[in-house]
Amino acid sequence: MMNSEILLFTIKLICGGIVAFCAILLMSKTRDAAWMTLVIGFLLSYISLVYELLVTLGIFTKSSLCLFGISIPSLLCIVLPSIFFVAAFIIKIFKK
Repeated sequence: MMNSEILLFTIKLICGGIVAFCAILLMSKTRDAAWMTLVIGFLLSYISLVYELLVTLGIFTKSSLCLFGISIPSLLCIVLPSIFFVAAFIIKIFKK
């Protein structure tokens, strides 16, 4: 990897780590379903960032399971956080 890519991944990991830490703190303070799904979305987002880094470094290999030419783990890493964010907003809307 080039130096700029390493710097970008480092910045993403630091910022994502702070977000994940704050999300875990929030999870321990609240038990509201909307907040819990929002926290899960943030945690999954950080997990997908770490997975992307491990694949880029060559520690993990891309899965041979593909859907329309897209690796299934990569697809899940992109889709799952968004699904939980949408679910959190829907839960919050219907609560009022």
